Amino acid sequence: MSERQIQIEVLRYNPETDIEPTIQAYTVSCLNEWVVLDALNYIKDNLDATLSYRWSCHMAVCGSCGMMINGEPKLACKAFIHEYSDRIRVEPLVHFPIKRDLITDIEDFIAKFASVKPYLIPKEKRPISDGEYQQKPEDLLKFKQYTLCINCMLCYSACPKYGLVPEFIGPAAISIAHRYNQDSRDGGRHHRQEIIASSEGVWECSFVGACSEVCPKHVDPAGALQQVKLASTIDWYREHLMPWVKK
Repeated sequence: MSERQIQIEVLRYNPETDIEPTIQAYTVSCLNEWVVLDALNYIKDNLDATLSYRWSCHMAVCGSCGMMINGEPKLACKAFIHEYSDRIRVEPLVHFPIKRDLITDIEDFIAKFASVKPYLIPKEKRPISDGEYQQKPEDLLKFKQYTLCINCMLCYSACPKYGLVPEFIGPAAISIAHRYNQDSRDGGRHHRQEIIASSEGVWECSFVGACSEVCPKHVDPAGALQQVKLASTIDWYREHLMPWVKK
């Protein structure tokens, strides 16, 4: 197995001792099939046990190893060493406060995600004895793509609007709201619309499309946001110009 020496430059920051972040370089002999996460694990295990970062599955499923790799939001477990030169810079996701090294504070994302009620709200209460809520395959296809989100938050780091307007609910939260709004079993759209169609919601999106470009699961949040804009516009016309038309 071939290997080569790589210089991994890592942003380091300990709020208890550091005034501001610094960059620390490590020289690592990497196997060609390694991903950046493997290099970070090698540093943690063999060179510097104080290095802090998040990871769990190593399979692009948990979404926890999102970070900036050479200035791009990526999952460290999907960023293959052979795709880079002999110098790789690793930093925490931008637009989020740094807690320590590569670990960011994600409380803002969690609050915004929860605010859109990301769960099924049944149209009517039914006893368990009535069985499951059934759905046709064609109904599933309407929203299946948006169920693939792993909450990695890469789209938030790629979104220039979130960087400029922190109140913006953001692509992942609006996409998951759209997922449930499209679900034939759900009856909670009017609850979510109050959030996602507000001034801090979908109308802050300027359709740069960077969120979809960095999405590791091809969810296409940019497409979801434009569909929400269209649906919200139709709502407005129905309410103000055609009040006799039922939603």
